[in-house]
Amino acid sequence: MTPPPAPLPSPAAQATRAAQAAHAAPTVLAVIPARGGSKGVPAKNLAQVGGVPLVARAVRACLASAEVTDVVVTTDDPDIAEAARAAADALGESGRLHCVARPAAIAGDTATSEAAVLHALDAYEALRHGHTADVVLLVQCTSPFLTREDIDGVARAVARDGADTAVTVAPFHGFLWRDGSAVEDDTYGVNHDKAVRPRRQDRPQDFLETGAAYAMDVTGFRTHRHRFFGHTALVPTDPARVLEIDDPHDLARARALAPLLDPSPLPTRADVDAVVLDFDGTQTDDRVLIDSDGRETVAVHRGDGLGIAALRKAGVPLLILSTERNPVVAARAHKLRVPVLHGIDRKDLALKQWCEEQSVDPGRVLYVGNDVNDLPCFGLAGWPVAVASAHDSVRAAARAVTTTPGGSGAVREIAAWLLGPTLTDSEPTPATTPTQ
Repeated sequence: MTPPPAPLPSPAAQATRAAQAAHAAPTVLAVIPARGGSKGVPAKNLAQVGGVPLVARAVRACLASAEVTDVVVTTDDPDIAEAARAAADALGESGRLHCVARPAAIAGDTATSEAAVLHALDAYEALRHGHTADVVLLVQCTSPFLTREDIDGVARAVARDGADTAVTVAPFHGFLWRDGSAVEDDTYGVNHDKAVRPRRQDRPQDFLETGAAYAMDVTGFRTHRHRFFGHTALVPTDPARVLEIDDPHDLARARALAPLLDPSPLPTRADVDAVVLDFDGTQTDDRVLIDSDGRETVAVHRGDGLGIAALRKAGVPLLILSTERNPVVAARAHKLRVPVLHGIDRKDLALKQWCEEQSVDPGRVLYVGNDVNDLPCFGLAGWPVAVASAHDSVRAAARAVTTTPGGSGAVREIAAWLLGPTLTDSEPTPATTPTQ
């Protein structure tokens, strides 16, 4: 919807735009403040959503923007700087990413984002031997579902369309209330008269500031030292993607939403040279049935067997890797004709050795797991995959998550990612593998 009218651009901004139009494209610097300390969520900016640290998600969005010239991450934490560099390296964009050490004086709980941006601007200009940016963006790590289009929108509003400042907003239709009992002895409507209940279509359009991305004309920002001045453009974004992470509950919501909101990261056959499978909770539903003689059985899925057979036929090296030393694991592996290593305490070391023996790059291994003992392997494999029923910490560390729980056809789903949809034509039925 069309935002409400705003003041015309300042004369300084109009002059800047005219000069930019006559010469080279404007320099747009995206600044990502990412300090190490956080009271609400410890090490928040390194917390993973969809298997990616929050700072890396912000770096990816900025580097993907067609409008952004360079990106500066300003931080007091070397681990955050390393995560940011790794994200840029993975995109082949290390030359556009600069990490700036944030002084302690502007890294505390009371420090403003504006102070961090001003310091980053100075540092960037020093790196560029005095060449300044024309537009500066403030991009927040705490908005995990920020998109390239959001970045493009605020940057374009200032760099090309004449605004002094810009902010991402979401259309908002709610009635806001405030408790004024301490002052006025009553509650009252903030954006409405509580005695009048107009229909949604009869109310003026409101916009909610998302907190994700801001853009400022650099000259005006240095003068005003605040993110809003002059003509502020409102850049609407999808309300479904609006989420700021301030406490552990927000982080849990973000992790639950990531499989729905993130672009599908599913691998193809071209991405993967080998598949390694956990057993309990991945090929089973993590339950064990024990009879009166102490014999164990577990439920597996015929569809998983079909998927594994198809992968084997396609020439994909396979391995079952399990912490449990149990005859049922060996029995299932034997039936599937897949090598098995079980009773393994350090699965990551076993995986590393197996990759060396098979001459397989761990970065091209798809590893499927469901619980915390799989996390070391997630750190080694290039494609860590969690089944839908996996522990929250495992889902958070995964690069991809199946829609199917363990023991219900999750391995078949993964085989379809690699080999195509023909593996999903029929409805498989559960089976039971007894202990041998």
